[in-house]
Amino acid sequence: MDTGIKDTVRPVEAASVMRLLPARPRLLALGEPTHGEDLLLDVRNELFRQLVEQEGYRTIGIESDCLMGLVVDDYVTSGTGSLDEVMERGFSHGWGASAANRELVRWMRAYNEGRPVAERLRFAGLDGPLEMSHAASPRQALTALHGYLAARVDADLLPCDAETLDRLLGPDGRWANPATMMDPSQSVGQSAEAGKLRLLADDLVALLDAETPHLVAVSSGDDWDRAHLYGRAATGLLRYHHWMADTSPGRMPRLLGLRSSMIAANLLAAAERGPALVHAHNAHFQRSKSTMRLGGTPFEWWSSGAIASAHLGEGYAFLATAVGTIRHQGVDAPPPDTLEGLLYAIPEDRYVVDARRLAAALGDARPAPRESPWFGYSALDPAHLAAYDGVVFVRDVTRS
Repeated sequence: MDTGIKDTVRPVEAASVMRLLPARPRLLALGEPTHGEDLLLDVRNELFRQLVEQEGYRTIGIESDCLMGLVVDDYVTSGTGSLDEVMERGFSHGWGASAANRELVRWMRAYNEGRPVAERLRFAGLDGPLEMSHAASPRQALTALHGYLAARVDADLLPCDAETLDRLLGPDGRWANPATMMDPSQSVGQSAEAGKLRLLADDLVALLDAETPHLVAVSSGDDWDRAHLYGRAATGLLRYHHWMADTSPGRMPRLLGLRSSMIAANLLAAAERGPALVHAHNAHFQRSKSTMRLGGTPFEWWSSGAIASAHLGEGYAFLATAVGTIRHQGVDAPPPDTLEGLLYAIPEDRYVVDARRLAAALGDARPAPRESPWFGYSALDPAHLAAYDGVVFVRDVTRS
């Protein structure tokens, strides 16, 4: 093993991460190469705990529904509900069943107990109200935004009343129909009602902006932040549903890009509130374009991290995670000529690597791309190594 590579290795600790960066970033993103492995989430939990306690981070966000995440935020900040209820109602994608996610929420609540409001940890869902097969009805976001404004501004300024919204929305099931992903004709996203709702959502968000001085004066900070979240979610969902009904070749990359933009907007909102730690798949946080092949057709779009990085500059940092083995999924020891193979040769269970120093140590001897036998694991692209701020390497991921 090249001594230059060995010299890039440090323990997975807050101090090690901070030494990789010129200053504390407003948004520190930790990626994962696969979903559903609690060992990787345990590594996340310990690193985030240290960064909160030692570096003053005040928001933790994960790749889950941004509206459902409000349930978790209420619990960790004020104890609303029970832990069981929060894990059931506060997460999308099945993340609430994870023991490591449960431990994160439990720890956040314990950390906040007895602390002043300004020092409490906040939770944020980063994803849109979306699943792989469908998107949620815009009802929750639209009605919450309308209700916030109706309680605070002259009724004559509102573009519609609540009854009009309810009539145009109709049954929620028609929006969340999973058949629409494969059959655009099943979508209601380009119906006359949906078109009217897009205009109304735009007017409600414009009113929120136009009344900023008054609304800031009569709202709590949380209510103000949540109104903007409802506005982002409502306009994002209606835009997403519109393109769900599209039949052009650009439909899928458009949908992928829209989800990426929704995540990026939530990332930037978290950074605006104060220094934030965020966790999602590596593909969401990389500074390059994301790619996917579906039915033999390749698609590419700008990742959420690329968008956030363009806005924040050095205020954005990204640590990718890579692993050596996930044997219970058929991912055995990596070939020695791959990036993961080079890292696997270092006899440590887990560590963080200075990615740019590692890229410099490798020079022109770029490792081969690793081919995973399991679709659920995404190996790091050696060509992007210098664009990472660091790599967290976990040698062996054992079954949760």
